[in-house]
Amino acid sequence: MKPQSEKTVFWVGTFHGSHDGLPAKVTATHDDTRLEPYVWTCTCGASRSFPTVHGVFDTAWRHTHPSRFDRLRSWATRRFRTAR
Repeated sequence: MKPQSEKTVFWVGTFHGSHDGLPAKVTATHDDTRLEPYVWTCTCGASRSFPTVHGVFDTAWRHTHPSRFDRLRSWATRRFRTAR
């Protein structure tokens, strides 16, 4: 019987893009020690976790390559947040 590897974090993918006009890099990983083992983290500080691999790539891609609607929603959120 082989001993188990102590390494529990595995790289899944990296996405380069931008949001809010700044360059962003999202790294997706798999970590066996977490309740939701699939997670992506961005250089802006945002992160999201998932119980399965489905959804990790789509949301990471969309975070670094927002659609026009996403950019408009982000602009409106910032605008109304500062107006209060």
